[in-house]
Amino acid sequence: MNALTLQWHDAGQDRIQHIYEQQPSKNPSTVRIGRDPLRCDIVLSNPTVSGLHVEIFFHTQQQRFHIRNLRSPNPPLVDGQQLVQGEMPLNEGSIIYLGQMKLQVTRMAIASIPVTILTPPQPPIPPQQPPGQQRHHHPPTPPAQPQGVYGLECPKCHKVSPAENLQIGCPWCGTSLAAAVSVLVAPNH
Repeated sequence: MNALTLQWHDAGQDRIQHIYEQQPSKNPSTVRIGRDPLRCDIVLSNPTVSGLHVEIFFHTQQQRFHIRNLRSPNPPLVDGQQLVQGEMPLNEGSIIYLGQMKLQVTRMAIASIPVTILTPPQPPIPPQQPPGQQRHHHPPTPPAQPQGVYGLECPKCHKVSPAENLQIGCPWCGTSLAAAVSVLVAPNH
């Protein structure tokens, strides 16, 4: 599941919001942010934020979350660049200013990112043999198949639990594992 986590400070409190690719919202396929509770999914109280300021959505062709400006006279600042019109991709760690309100992308989980499988190192190249000596060629050894099981890394405490815990949550801190990153866990020898 593709997910993005936004964090900000508003009205004296730290806030966190998870945004999912297919999340129900007031505008299908996007999550809108601004001051107007009738039009926005994430409502901010700072008066420098427009009623309907930006929207965040998952760009399926690029497999990334993007932010789109909805308020030309009050453009957001994304990673130090003014987004006057159009959209731009977001990254983990991206800083977004809506007026004087600072939001940060603290976590991003994209399900289509392939799992990195480590293969054993290739054997060293044999030293050059003097001319006239015969070389023996052996067929290459196929790479070893990954051994282990898949687990889910908790988005809060980062501990890895069995995939069966998806429905019940993290056994350590109780956080939902719906946005957890799946990892390949090496077997214990």
